[in-house]
Amino acid sequence: MVDRTYDVIVVGGGHAGAEASAAAARLGTRVLLITPDLARIGQMSCNPAIGGIAKGVVAREVDALGGVMGRATDASRIHFRMLNRSKGPAVWGPRAQCDRTLYSLAVRRVLEELSTLDLFQDMVSDLVLRGDRIAGVRTRTGLEFRAPAVVITTGTFLRGRIHVGLGAGVEGGRAGEEASVELACALEGRELEVARFKTGTPPRIDGRSVDYGKLEEQPSEPGVRFSAFVREEFPGERPCWITWTGKALRDIVQENLERSARFGGSIAGRGPRYCPSIEDKIVRFPDARGHQVFLEPEGLDTTELYVNGLSTSLPPGVQLRFLRSVPGLQRVRMTRSGYAIEYDYFLPHQLRHTLEVKSVEGLFFAGQINGTTGYEEAAGQGLVAGANAGLAALGEAPFILERDQAYIGVLIDDLVTKGVDEPYRLFTSRAEFRLLLRQDNALSRLGPVACERGLLSPSQTRVLEERLETEGRLIEWFRSTRLKPEQVNDALAEAGSSPLRTPARAVELLRRPEMSSDALIRAANASFVDEGWAEALLAVEVDLKYTGYVQRERDRAAALRARAAFRIPQDIEYEGLATLSHEAREKLDQVRPATLAQASRVSGVSPADLQNLVMEIRKQGGVAPERFTGNMTVKQHRGTDRVSRET
Repeated sequence: MVDRTYDVIVVGGGHAGAEASAAAARLGTRVLLITPDLARIGQMSCNPAIGGIAKGVVAREVDALGGVMGRATDASRIHFRMLNRSKGPAVWGPRAQCDRTLYSLAVRRVLEELSTLDLFQDMVSDLVLRGDRIAGVRTRTGLEFRAPAVVITTGTFLRGRIHVGLGAGVEGGRAGEEASVELACALEGRELEVARFKTGTPPRIDGRSVDYGKLEEQPSEPGVRFSAFVREEFPGERPCWITWTGKALRDIVQENLERSARFGGSIAGRGPRYCPSIEDKIVRFPDARGHQVFLEPEGLDTTELYVNGLSTSLPPGVQLRFLRSVPGLQRVRMTRSGYAIEYDYFLPHQLRHTLEVKSVEGLFFAGQINGTTGYEEAAGQGLVAGANAGLAALGEAPFILERDQAYIGVLIDDLVTKGVDEPYRLFTSRAEFRLLLRQDNALSRLGPVACERGLLSPSQTRVLEERLETEGRLIEWFRSTRLKPEQVNDALAEAGSSPLRTPARAVELLRRPEMSSDALIRAANASFVDEGWAEALLAVEVDLKYTGYVQRERDRAAALRARAAFRIPQDIEYEGLATLSHEAREKLDQVRPATLAQASRVSGVSPADLQNLVMEIRKQGGVAPERFTGNMTVKQHRGTDRVSRET
């Protein structure tokens, strides 16, 4: 039997729960992870893949912070693509297809390496509270566990209801698993604002019944590892396949729309805009000639395929009909039907940037409970929530990632300051500093922060130090090395670049758009460069090639941090600030931002409201004589306040 008293308790063993429990344990706290089924820790509930545009950067950020996801991805990876490679490196997105079973096993293996982490199988049904402070949890079997910090990562299980066709649906957090109803009621009883979202999953099919001759093969490509710290062996490789829907599928779906849970009225919750069901696609894009479908392997030891692009809540018979209308699937056998699931989430404006619930000290939320969608978004939140739960238990300062530090920081700031009215998914367009937030520099960008806060082991710290030393050597080489025309002109000609007439520094040649760092290093015969330096070389190349743009983003980030330095008193009474618009007062009172930077991102707050807010706080004596507020500077001028616009 496990102990009954811990520093941190994590409820749920999905992607958020795994990262939360691991982060807290890496800090040295005693952690208990409670989940209804230990065999499903790290379960990939939907698509067996990690990464993608923006999401792949998050997966690498989680790894750079010492997380689990990168190692588990490499240990189960069977297919790899670098998305957006035709665009600039700021938006490249690594994506790996994984063996579903191997991924889950790898997550559990990594968790079991942590000596201060205990695992326990049970369903949490209630919270133990002392006033407005968390004290532990109770389980369905009557056990009580105590801890000063609790992280809730319940995914789609809170009052989850599964829908296939019309009707009331059946209770369930995932196919074949119970919903968490008691805990949902306990949380709602704390007067937290709750709402409903829905998500869905497509049918799975038997790969032996597919006519691959009618499909386009998408082979795997060589690619980066998701883990910077541990070189897991890739287990094997499988291709993915591409096909398209056509008029026949559109007709079948249109004829049966009223039998869909989504359009038949069985579901009220809003679904993810950027991962729509096939019913949504047909309704929203009626003139589209077809929709792309990816057939993705579920693993190395199974013939089952995931049908990416055909999420649905239509009845199973209709699902089989529309599957058989797709080229290559005319004789397909369906192994599992798709379904929609509706579940509770809690409005994230009720959270601090630590992901702690404002009204309950020591209680943290992470993952889909906050209105997000996606494994990577859940993992990033889980890591931050778990780290802050552990730090709170140790009495240490909180761990907060800013928007210019990480996509995880963008995600959490968006949730807390803007809220959600549909399942939130990360995109590169959400980040204003995406040239700084690349997949290739995740380790050098976040590793030092993780090391400083105690999230990295000694061996991980050594890897980080080696990476930073490597980047330093490469930067010095490019800046100090002068290449002669006879050394480099052949490489320049091959790249379609004009020849040299006099020697030039390598960094100057690297800034030519057509030149790569690899080509220059080969031309110079720089033998000190190791084969394992490819990623460090890419990070250095981007920083040097786009140095002007990078510096511009750093300057903008510095301005944002200046706004972040302007603190807003948390006891301020917005209703009494008559100089602010009614909407601004209402929204600011709801979100209660900690800084002017956060206030500037609250929906409904105008630049004029921000100016007036600064003046109101100054009148109340809430800030120092000088603070920067983005492009405004608030200064004391001859005894009076003045707001001046910076040029």
